[in-house]
Amino acid sequence: MQDDRYVPDHGDLSYDVTHYDLQLDYSVESNRLSGRATITAIAASDLDELELDLYRLRASKVSVDGAPAAKYTQRKNRLVVRPRSTVAAGDTFTLVVAYAGSPQPMPGLDGDAGWEELADGVIVASQPHGAPSWFPCNDRPANKATYAIEITAPSNYRVVANGVLESKRRRSAGTTWRHVEEAPMATYLATVQIGRYDVVETDSDVPVRTVYPAGKKATSGGPFARQDEMLATFERLFGPYPFAAYTAVITADELDIPLEAQGLAVFGSNFATDEWDSERLVAHELAHQWFGNSVTLAGWRDIWLHEGFACYAEWLWSEESGREPAADHARLHWDRLAGLDQDFLLGDPGPDLMFDDRVYKRGALLLHALRTEVGDDRFFDVLRAWTERHAHGSVSTDDFIALAGEVCGASVGGVFDVWLREVSLPAMPES
Repeated sequence: MQDDRYVPDHGDLSYDVTHYDLQLDYSVESNRLSGRATITAIAASDLDELELDLYRLRASKVSVDGAPAAKYTQRKNRLVVRPRSTVAAGDTFTLVVAYAGSPQPMPGLDGDAGWEELADGVIVASQPHGAPSWFPCNDRPANKATYAIEITAPSNYRVVANGVLESKRRRSAGTTWRHVEEAPMATYLATVQIGRYDVVETDSDVPVRTVYPAGKKATSGGPFARQDEMLATFERLFGPYPFAAYTAVITADELDIPLEAQGLAVFGSNFATDEWDSERLVAHELAHQWFGNSVTLAGWRDIWLHEGFACYAEWLWSEESGREPAADHARLHWDRLAGLDQDFLLGDPGPDLMFDDRVYKRGALLLHALRTEVGDDRFFDVLRAWTERHAHGSVSTDDFIALAGEVCGASVGGVFDVWLREVSLPAMPES
């Protein structure tokens, strides 16, 4: 089990999953999910026993390399499996788990996350701990794997999941949708969205799709009509888009916040407005495809590497689209932060504050301070080198500091010291 106080009692360090093949059948009416997960993994040490994360759903059959497990038990949201013989360190093995139940969001220190029923359909928003609410997994962000997600649902619903839609087959029991994600993905970024949706797609090099409530095309306008512009801008600033396509799902329900998954993001219908607050969030979730989904933190204490970067991308979009420059946003939010409690470290905010808005804004201000210190050319060189060098990988804050020092010189370490390791708000970065 990993030692992570941010998301305790998740993950098993004794093995790494390389591929999940999920075959699921879901009844929208009864919220009944049955599944078969085929999990390919590599043992990091000799395995006489291993653990999977699984919440509320009950396993009915477990095998290891084709043989029934010697024993399996479920306790404290863990599926404990004992193979018939030891799996040697370095060996590849296959786990198959048949399971079923009524999925529910999984509680955690920061609230509930995972599989959730909408008024008519399903949203899966698993950050940071909700993946076990719908499939057995090794739930730690550093263990990225490829995926095949096949789900059968009623034929009057559209199913959207990560990756490329490989096939769609209509059967008497419903329609089976199979999506394949070939880019390594953290468990919390895996998703399924089910609803009565239509879809519109832009004609661009990277397909940009907006999935919206059936018959309500106007919902896909507003800031969603500018996603291809945002993507082109971010490719110029951050480097090539890291996935095959991008999809924004707009639910008929209103949602408190939007949330990204790999290759897509999910918004409530309340975000389909022309207001800046909606547009900045559309930009924010798109930016996560580079910062968070391709380049992913190895541990949750480094959450600023996701949220600070995505927040700064909002300010960059404002600047690039002819609105206020990033410096104006930086001044506005520095003034606001100066009036709030100074009681956390950006470099280790703690589980209670990991998604506090101050983490987002301080993280963005750190990046603005770095940009002010080194100038635009080297700053964007750092961002592009970061997304290229660590594409589809796992990173830490120390990795970013080392790269910034490599590109800009060791003197930039002082910027990180004051912003990451001091409780008090550093001085406003001035050009």
